[in-house]
Amino acid sequence: MSDLGRYQDPLTIQRVLNTARTIAVVGLSNNELRASYFVGYYLKRHGYRVIPVNPRESEILGERCFASLRDIPEPVDVVNVFRAPDAVPDIAREAVEIGASALWCQFGVISAEGTRIAADAGLSVVVDRCIKIEHARYAGRMHWLGFNTQRITSVRTGLQ
Repeated sequence: MSDLGRYQDPLTIQRVLNTARTIAVVGLSNNELRASYFVGYYLKRHGYRVIPVNPRESEILGERCFASLRDIPEPVDVVNVFRAPDAVPDIAREAVEIGASALWCQFGVISAEGTRIAADAGLSVVVDRCIKIEHARYAGRMHWLGFNTQRITSVRTGLQ
């Protein structure tokens, strides 16, 4: 995609983060070591309603899993995608169908067709950005040197 910057607009990102309450995470893993799990956990800790979408699981993060976006029985604000780029067009169609407000594709999840489908339907679209990192950046939890822990420390644990 040559116009990727168009889908990384800071004002769009802030608006999506500030207006969203319910986030469906497509491809959320039950494996605590996966990025999708950590992102879902983070979003939940920061007050968002996280709905896992993974046909191979029944529950993740204490929430019932759904096989697809169409199966979710409540309104969804943001569809956050942790899937391969070739899956994005179908996910975008489902996001449009359920009336989501935004499609958010994580790092490396870049699909011109999926982006076009969502944008043409009027959804806000964010591509190749991590929702957790962007939330931390705009919520004041990220310092230019890294996460803002509000703690000064010189403790070094060394290699384990």
